[in-house]
Amino acid sequence: MRDGHNRQINYLRLSLTDRCNFRCVYCVPPQGKEWLEHSEILTYEEMLRLIKVFNKAGITKIRLTGGEPLVRKGVVEFVAAIKALGVIEDISMTTNGSLLPPLANRLKTAGLNRVNISLDTINSANFTQITTCGRLDDTLSGIKSALKAGLTPVKLNVVLTEALTESDLTYFTELVYHQPISVRFIEYMPIGNQPVQRGMDVAMVKKLLGLAGREMLIPASVIQGDGPAKYYRFPKYQGSFGFITPISEHFCEACNRLRLTADGHLRPCLLSNTEVDIKTPLRNGASDNDLTELFFTAIREKPEGHSLCRASGYPAFERSMSQIGG
Repeated sequence: MRDGHNRQINYLRLSLTDRCNFRCVYCVPPQGKEWLEHSEILTYEEMLRLIKVFNKAGITKIRLTGGEPLVRKGVVEFVAAIKALGVIEDISMTTNGSLLPPLANRLKTAGLNRVNISLDTINSANFTQITTCGRLDDTLSGIKSALKAGLTPVKLNVVLTEALTESDLTYFTELVYHQPISVRFIEYMPIGNQPVQRGMDVAMVKKLLGLAGREMLIPASVIQGDGPAKYYRFPKYQGSFGFITPISEHFCEACNRLRLTADGHLRPCLLSNTEVDIKTPLRNGASDNDLTELFFTAIREKPEGHSLCRASGYPAFERSMSQIGG
């Protein structure tokens, strides 16, 4: 299925819950939040039905997000149920990693292909400041468990906030040299009023990593996934570096995704307030054809590009990242 700008839409980011065991300052509103009632969140059965309907319209790849997807009970069984449909080519997950160690092998067996793990710094104090209540050791254990279970390629998502230091970059360089991990640096997006500030820009990170202007730098071989990162690999390094630049060098022309929020709204663009309510019709007896038409409506609403690059300023976002699903 192609949208009005000739982009093929084959990727669904599916939020399992808005809840999380962390309260990262750029994800959860500074004034705190009230969690959705359980009755407001789609059931696994409802999600599976939508996946089957959307697959017939072109969706072949699923990423499970949150909040933190691993806080929802039954997630291993849900992954197995998606796999059992036999129509989804790739099942991945974005997680903070802290709950992964006892689940990694079970998730791999169930059919999860790979994970992205959020890790903005390896300084314990800075980590706790960013996550509010997270423990660095828990996330590091999660990374080890993902590697051991074969949930590869393991990708680390590093948001470029003020928490990131040169010491972190030294750590990530060593990690990429020794492990088949992709460390992806993500430009800080000014969404809402967060108490954390923007950190280094991409140019500075490349310079400090020794990536800028190096002819010996080679593009990474194919990195599994459908994200917008541009990857680089040094010779003899097991892993790679990636850069995601939604502001300075946006990638809207290649966007291939829709998002389904935990409370059942299809969101054509992360950085737009436009949503299509699919839960209400679903629970009111909508047919598969009705649901397919809502899917097509969301695709027709997909904008050519987001507004974070516009000189007119940034839009007022009605939902936090934890409510959207990232």
